[in-house]
Amino acid sequence: MPDPAEIDDRIDRATARPFGRRFHLRGRERATAELRGQQTMRAHAAEIIAERLAPAEPRNDGRQTPYRNHPVFVAQHATATCCRNCLETWHGIAKGHRLDRGERAYVVEVIGRWIDRGLETSTAGRTRGAPPRAGREGGPEGGG
Repeated sequence: MPDPAEIDDRIDRATARPFGRRFHLRGRERATAELRGQQTMRAHAAEIIAERLAPAEPRNDGRQTPYRNHPVFVAQHATATCCRNCLETWHGIAKGHRLDRGERAYVVEVIGRWIDRGLETSTAGRTRGAPPRAGREGGPEGGG
């Protein structure tokens, strides 16, 4: 597995592309990630990757990842881990073979680090115990 700095560099490159810049943790996805925590988000990512991305020829490849309704889905699009084409192009993981344990762990780490970074950014201005702000920042009325 690449070191954390290399993973962060790949995340930065993927999120710098116009498509990747569109994705942020907002509303329900942010609340889910905050409530469930880092370990649960990585467990969900592992399940989703095993089911939707790990097969040699995933069902509906290129269209198998929803854009919303779970922080992992949002993270997959932001980090270019949403389909086998993106994995090959942005992460150097070739298509046509079942992802091995190390490749799956790498993808989960990329997704997990993106979610962690999104939560750090979203909570940087808050004081401990303060409620989330309203509006686009993900408060109770926040949209997304």
